[in-house]
Amino acid sequence: MTPAARAAAAIEVLDLWEAGDQRAEKVLRDWGRANRYAGSGDRRAIGDLVFTCIRRRRSLLTTHGATGGRGMILGLVMDEGADPADIFSGAKYAPAPLTASESAQPTSPTSDPEKFDHPDWMEASLKASLGTGYSDVMSALQSRAPIGLRVNRMKATVAEAADALSNDGVETISSTLDPDALIAPPGVRIAQAEAYLNGMVELQDPASQAAARLPGAKPGETVLDYCAGGGGKTLAFAAHMEGKGRLIAHDISPDRLKQTAIRAERAGVQVECRDPEDMAGLKGACDLVFVDAPCTGSGSWRRDPEGKWRLTTDEFASMQALQREVFASALGYVAPGGRLAYATCSVFAEENEDLANWALAQFPDLEPGAGLNLVPAELNDGFYFRVFFLQKEHS
Repeated sequence: MTPAARAAAAIEVLDLWEAGDQRAEKVLRDWGRANRYAGSGDRRAIGDLVFTCIRRRRSLLTTHGATGGRGMILGLVMDEGADPADIFSGAKYAPAPLTASESAQPTSPTSDPEKFDHPDWMEASLKASLGTGYSDVMSALQSRAPIGLRVNRMKATVAEAADALSNDGVETISSTLDPDALIAPPGVRIAQAEAYLNGMVELQDPASQAAARLPGAKPGETVLDYCAGGGGKTLAFAAHMEGKGRLIAHDISPDRLKQTAIRAERAGVQVECRDPEDMAGLKGACDLVFVDAPCTGSGSWRRDPEGKWRLTTDEFASMQALQREVFASALGYVAPGGRLAYATCSVFAEENEDLANWALAQFPDLEPGAGLNLVPAELNDGFYFRVFFLQKEHS
């Protein structure tokens, strides 16, 4: 496919995405099945265009008179300094030529939400949460994220993993956030690398790795990953525990736990996977309970840019109520003298510091421990983390 044909396909996918409520990945997948003439390279290129436009949807639409997918692609072409007439030529498989209004002198965003690509209603919360870092953080979220990898120390050293990846054409650099973290360029196909297939490395952002290390999961402890999801932090705990102790993964979704079990087998570690109906005997029995709480995901909007456009004020408020509910439930599994670690991949103070302050006021038997607040940057996502200690004698 020509660049113009790929642009036309991206416009079609973006219009379908905006008109419905399906995830962009599904819209892209459905488009590919309906247009089998597009090869794998074409589909990847179209996907890159689509997600770049979703990340920067608002700023791309403020520079001209076009709307929808056409407006986003036009804004991207103009931003990259290319001649729009080369893409919008009206030739076979190319988008239609520009109208007079679309060809007018480009304009610049007039507000911060337009410039930094987020809804108006988030502006006050984002600026209050990020302070002077607002523009740097929101700028970082406009670009594509690198690929974070965690080296499985039970199978390889960091140097051995880096060499194995290099042999498969994946060049990496280290991260300052965690000693087991490697970073690969965006778009690299890690899933086909031998180091990934044999469990030598796992996909995990360096900020997430740092959060998993901070609560200090130790060999011989009973550790509960209360919102395990796909099990990334569960496997990090297994490595920190050196395979010794009891490691339990819990999630409200049994389907997510299936993925955890698959990844644990590949990594060569033992994990008990338990759904909500299978938590008997764990109340007050865990040395460490890790709560990677449901959240807006705002710290990882580079990877999931749809989140910022789909989120509503009502959902934002209900998310905070859910986080308090999850925290209180997870606390019941902490043994006296044990610790609860609360984390989100969010930049909003309402989901982070405000929750921590609420917890300390709500549960007088808790004592504050170490914390971490990492904002999105060039080589990492945003992640908030706080440890709470449960007094040995509590009410």
